[in-house]
Amino acid sequence: MSENLPLYASDCLEFRGDVPCAPHKREGVHCGDCPHYRKQEGTILLIKLGATGDVIRTTPLLHRLNALYPNHAIHWLTYSPDVVPRSVNQVMAFTQESLLVIEQTHYDLVINLDKDPHACALTSRVQADHICGFVLRNGKPAPVDAAAEHKFLTGLFDDVNKANTKSYPEEIFEICGWTFNGEEYIIDVPEEHALYEHRNGHHIVGLNTGCGERWTSRRWPEEYWIQLVRSLTKKGYTPLLLGGKQEHEFNTRLAASSGAMYLGHFPMRDFIALMNTCNTIVTTVTLAMHIAIALKKHVVLMNNIFNPHEFELYGHGSIVAPRQECQCFFRGTCRTPDHFCMNTLSPDMIMQAIEQQVTPAG
Repeated sequence: MSENLPLYASDCLEFRGDVPCAPHKREGVHCGDCPHYRKQEGTILLIKLGATGDVIRTTPLLHRLNALYPNHAIHWLTYSPDVVPRSVNQVMAFTQESLLVIEQTHYDLVINLDKDPHACALTSRVQADHICGFVLRNGKPAPVDAAAEHKFLTGLFDDVNKANTKSYPEEIFEICGWTFNGEEYIIDVPEEHALYEHRNGHHIVGLNTGCGERWTSRRWPEEYWIQLVRSLTKKGYTPLLLGGKQEHEFNTRLAASSGAMYLGHFPMRDFIALMNTCNTIVTTVTLAMHIAIALKKHVVLMNNIFNPHEFELYGHGSIVAPRQECQCFFRGTCRTPDHFCMNTLSPDMIMQAIEQQVTPAG
């Protein structure tokens, strides 16, 4: 190398190779005298592809990984790179380009929390000293060891799932051989949404009205949303309708019929910022639920088809179930539409859950 060219430290945690590192872009420093140098002692791969909410509720693992491996680079392979915290060294979308990089990287630890066959196949191929979670055996997903068997079985048998008393964070910590100690979600909070300027001390209750087209079994009746909005308004709360593109038509109609505030649907970062203006979030089991938990909001969770032990609310919320027991465990559509259980989850029950947590400002 020419003496006129700067040396580079490829073993530094900040070093990228393809582009300038963050300290150089920020301060103009070079490797030879950089005060930010930290020797990279290894690399860890975390595979959690989706859904987006599941990616968010996997972030508690980062607390333990950073504590146990402070000088290791963490790579995260996912379908939802927008919600992976910036503290992760390299966030990879599930593309052929990312797979090429992963297959040419040696990992000290690989944690695969997805039972999708392609995720398991990749895990089986990767160069790793230690693997946690799931791999591919004889063309089918399988637990790599006894630590992953519990989570594997709850995904196979409904009766085992129903009997489970462990939360999702407990299960994924167990897969890694650790004990869950209440580590919370991690999310990068965007800049304040413009709605902050108009709150004026009002207690904003975000109403996430969607449940996705795959899970119509947990849809709350439209007339119940209208009743809840009117009750909230009467008691001094400010109802704000939340949702994505799928809910836009519904929320537009609901805003017109109830008087609730609705600002439209937004890209992910703006949606998180909007949710951060809320004091309380009412939702079924959705992405918004996980964002609300990550933002440490009061959460009122309407749940009928899932095991309530699965959800870790960290003391920030409550789970409200219909009075009528649901007959459609983990089913996307109701098999008893004439006796739809969500019809027995009344607006008064949700209103009571909200008021048990908070008192409206003003």
